[in-house]
Amino acid sequence: MDLEHVRFNMIEQQIRPWDVLDETVLGLLKRLKREEYVPEAYRNMAFMDIEIPLGHGETMLSPKVEARLVQELKLKPTDKVLEVGTGSGYMTALLASLAKHVHSVDIVPEFVAAAELKLTAHGLSNVSLEVGDAARGWAAHAPYDAIVLTGSEAVLADEFLKQLNPGGRLIAFVGVAPVMAARRIQLIEPGVQVSQDLFETNLRALVNAPQAEQFVF
Repeated sequence: MDLEHVRFNMIEQQIRPWDVLDETVLGLLKRLKREEYVPEAYRNMAFMDIEIPLGHGETMLSPKVEARLVQELKLKPTDKVLEVGTGSGYMTALLASLAKHVHSVDIVPEFVAAAELKLTAHGLSNVSLEVGDAARGWAAHAPYDAIVLTGSEAVLADEFLKQLNPGGRLIAFVGVAPVMAARRIQLIEPGVQVSQDLFETNLRALVNAPQAEQFVF
């Protein structure tokens, strides 16, 4: 397989048509080798428009979704980022390549250990990986300039907005299967925010994510 040709096709046929046009992001997708973060058994699927199984019932986001999230965060070299759900570590690598520092938290210790090896091997030292439950925020290093959730929440936990700096951006998947939205929220100042739904999707919920209230009649 000609990996560079397949990578080129992934960018041109999957990612650009999804309104990912930022040349910095596209250049990063060319440089960062996605296949090196995919589990060995699925490496030949690294460039397909699918969610790749990671084990523990979790999956890796599809390439176009990863790229769109990174673009919509509008990261700056001075940004401190929180990633909820380390997973394969590939999204972590994308974020770390654009931001000052990334704090990434996952509830599965095996994911954190594997991601740390990969990120270290690729020379990405501006990442702190932790094992924990961040489905309702992660106050340890707050406030953040950007927060991204890689799983869904039926109701977005209030703590995330409280942990953003003014001007900070949050992207989360909000809703209940089968329809939920990738939502971008920018905090203008405490208590004032602008929200935009980017696209509809259906993702597995974060472990211990807040649940919507059930009404009984």
